[in-house]
Amino acid sequence: MKYFLVAGEASGDLHGSNLMAALKKQDAYAEFCFLGGDLMQAQGGRLVKHYREMAFMGFIPVLLNLKTILRNMKMCQEEIIKFQPDVLILIDYPGFNLKVAKYIKTHTDIPVYYYISPKVWAWKEYRVKSFKKYVDVMLSILPFEVDFYKKHNYKIDYVGNPVVDAVANFEEQHKEDTKETFVNDNELENKPIIALLAGSRRQEIKDNLPAMLDVVKDFPDYQPIVAGAPALELEYYQKYMGDSNCKIVFGQTYRLLKYADAALVTSGTATLETALFCIPQVVCYKTPIPRIVYWAFKNILHTKYISLVNLIADKTVVQELFAKFFSVENIKEEVNKLLYDEEYKNNMLSEYDRIIDILGDSGASDRAANVIIEKLSSR
Repeated sequence: MKYFLVAGEASGDLHGSNLMAALKKQDAYAEFCFLGGDLMQAQGGRLVKHYREMAFMGFIPVLLNLKTILRNMKMCQEEIIKFQPDVLILIDYPGFNLKVAKYIKTHTDIPVYYYISPKVWAWKEYRVKSFKKYVDVMLSILPFEVDFYKKHNYKIDYVGNPVVDAVANFEEQHKEDTKETFVNDNELENKPIIALLAGSRRQEIKDNLPAMLDVVKDFPDYQPIVAGAPALELEYYQKYMGDSNCKIVFGQTYRLLKYADAALVTSGTATLETALFCIPQVVCYKTPIPRIVYWAFKNILHTKYISLVNLIADKTVVQELFAKFFSVENIKEEVNKLLYDEEYKNNMLSEYDRIIDILGDSGASDRAANVIIEKLSSR
């Protein structure tokens, strides 16, 4: 069968590549065309557009790049129709993908499947109407989404979480790896490590990295290491590092997490990845107009938490220092507890174990591929 996939950022590229690998195992004649990244390209098929040319976040960047975004969307729609796939598979990235879904559903008879539901339970709940209208099959990776969609009379398929797969695959492939090897490969010091995961987008790094670096100055017995985002260059990080000589490692986020003693993490998939590696963490995310943003979060958004860890646990497992709670002093206080308060740290690790149980076994990509092929075969 022919599959057209659309992923607009690094996490979508990772999960898209794993899904492609799983589809190939079940469909010997699988043919791919896609918008994605290097990981998807490694699975074979034709890369139409790299996600680094598509990732615009926030009102102003979107406005400034509106022509590019509209051009990308038109190109995507044309490529889908030209390829004539058996199915269009959209991966998260809702602002772009929902418009693509609407166009394809109203102009063709190509079935539209969505892998990794957008977080409409947090805000823009009205988008569920668009899913019901333009998306034939929704594949969810978060267990609580099943009940959310049920109240909207929209049946979805929970397939497990692909981050569990990604971490399990990493552990299997790096069984022989050691901290000593990691340290030597990257010319690091022989000190315990604090991992800094400042986000994957330029604005996130600009906002969060300087404060993170300021925090770790107070922990001289530890070496801070920055996880470099795959789509960004070293020079961009250096603009926000001041006089810090902190090391940056690219393409090694999982290795970094495996050997870290604590982590400072912006919200997103990285909070769950950190939990799956059982690394104590604090979530820190700087926002503009922090008091107004926090008011909006409490009064407009339909969620109690910003991190996947807390959302899955349905309780506060990791501290979320964002908006009006984001400060160097608050983050420093939390890092001190993560490093030196054994009872506090062990409680967090115990909750991680419960989250891992909730998510279930690895195999999300295989289950998603199986659902896709079964539903297409029964059409």
